[in-house]
Amino acid sequence: MKNDNWQNEWAYNKYWVMSKSQRMYDKIRLMSKNNEWSEEKNQEFQNDIQSLEKVKPTKETLTNVYQHIWGYFKKICTDSERKEYLRLVECLEPANDKLGPFLKNMTYKYQIKYLMDSRIIKEMRK
Repeated sequence: MKNDNWQNEWAYNKYWVMSKSQRMYDKIRLMSKNNEWSEEKNQEFQNDIQSLEKVKPTKETLTNVYQHIWGYFKKICTDSERKEYLRLVECLEPANDKLGPFLKNMTYKYQIKYLMDSRIIKEMRK
């Protein structure tokens, strides 16, 4: 896999991976250090992604990833959006996630292309 393909693949999966496992996120980030990518690393990356398919996010992993995603909005959002974010993060429950759909709506409202192209946003329910 060419380096730019790998970078696109990682950009697509990055927050999705973080939502499931900080340890796996750190592992993949380390693998890609110095931008040196190989077919062996690509196979390992594909295996890692596949191993996360059935992993359910926890309150901790969701809180972490949503804080990262919120970083795209915190300087451009309205006061009411900020209050709503803080309210939703306070009562975040993976089984009844209302914060994810809120952030998805914010992504499209503010047209944050990087997030619009990310797996976590694309796969999130409305």
